[in-house]
Amino acid sequence: MSSCPLDRRAFLLSVSAIALLPLGAHGTPAGVVGPATAADTPGDSLYRLTAALVDHEGRPFDLASLRGKPVLASMFYTSCEMVCPMIFDTIRWTLDALPASERRDVRVLMVTFDPARDSVDALRKAASAHGCDAQWTLARCNDDTVRKISAVLGIQYRRLASGEFNHSSTIDLLDRQGRIAARSGKLGTVDPALLKALRQASAAT
Repeated sequence: MSSCPLDRRAFLLSVSAIALLPLGAHGTPAGVVGPATAADTPGDSLYRLTAALVDHEGRPFDLASLRGKPVLASMFYTSCEMVCPMIFDTIRWTLDALPASERRDVRVLMVTFDPARDSVDALRKAASAHGCDAQWTLARCNDDTVRKISAVLGIQYRRLASGEFNHSSTIDLLDRQGRIAARSGKLGTVDPALLKALRQASAAT
């Protein structure tokens, strides 16, 4: 896992060697099963989780509302000064690498580890600071839901005594049904394997 207050050079060297992580069937971690939200939702879909979230505009939503679009999903917290900004940058560079016709169909979901401090106002300010447009959703939820989402996305985190978080820097690609189609731990560059999977997901109907 990466702790956010790191030396930037050391951090870049550490993440540059991380390849696309191996996945099981559709990439969903074994043993994580949630209640069905729709009869035709695949059993390995993130959208089977019962998870109430609020976005950076204060609007409540559930995960299943993202269904029908490819989604790049990750987790962060707003007071992070090193790793999390690079997650935002890497996702933006990945989107920019897509043709415009494919890029406009993709959504981004960023869920905070830190709902105690990351209010709607804090998320709104983070969205503005990172130049997030309507494709992006920065979200908060209760601690139990944070744990559920992190388990399904394969993201590990731990709160430190300082109030910062030690966490993995994973970006997941969800297909249109909410199944994990690819997962990458590379930051600071566009992961070719993730980009290829994203293009395939964008082309699928």
